[in-house]
Amino acid sequence: MPGFKVAIDGPAGSGKSTISSRVAKRLGWTHIDTGAMYRAVTLKAIENEIDLTDEDAYRFLETSLIHYDLDRIYIDDRDVTEKIRSDEVTQNVSLVSSFPYVRKKLVSLQQKAARDGNIVMDGRDIGTVVLPNADLKVFLTANVEERAKRRFAESMRKGKRVYMKNVIDEIVLRDKKDSTRAQSPLKMADDAIMLDTTYLTIAEVVDKIIDLIDKKEKKHGD
Repeated sequence: MPGFKVAIDGPAGSGKSTISSRVAKRLGWTHIDTGAMYRAVTLKAIENEIDLTDEDAYRFLETSLIHYDLDRIYIDDRDVTEKIRSDEVTQNVSLVSSFPYVRKKLVSLQQKAARDGNIVMDGRDIGTVVLPNADLKVFLTANVEERAKRRFAESMRKGKRVYMKNVIDEIVLRDKKDSTRAQSPLKMADDAIMLDTTYLTIAEVVDKIIDLIDKKEKKHGD
């Protein structure tokens, strides 16, 4: 797998996608948001009106085309970047991503996408499952209140009326679902570096990660 691979994991609201995208843009590398892929599958499942609790019903993935390019997510060549952020998708993506069949299909796609070039990939099992041999693994975290504030602000910017208590409850529930699922649970890789972003700006986190990349690259070059 030629190129430098960065795996960025963390819970909901930790800033993974935004930070990963900015790191990639600063370096001129490729960013892959794996969470968007699971959301795309969830969206298609909802649109197909399948039984979301039936793992066999996701066999539509055998003929589906999913790819992430330039911070846009496509399924069957349809740009669904905005649609995957709906409340219905958010409420069901943990369930959909818990099925071994779904994870196996998407992990394979993710590994193929990261095969060549310099890659910054974010998700919840990148350092442990998708790219276990990544050159750098970072686990982003922040306290629940801060993550909720970020989600609340994002929703308000999009014109959604939400309540802070509900946002906090949703994040706590998502953390529990992600960390206790049987298939590829959310956890920090043994060789990952933890970055607590609670009191850091996005720019500060981006700078820290780029500094870590520089140090790793120099070490590899020695």
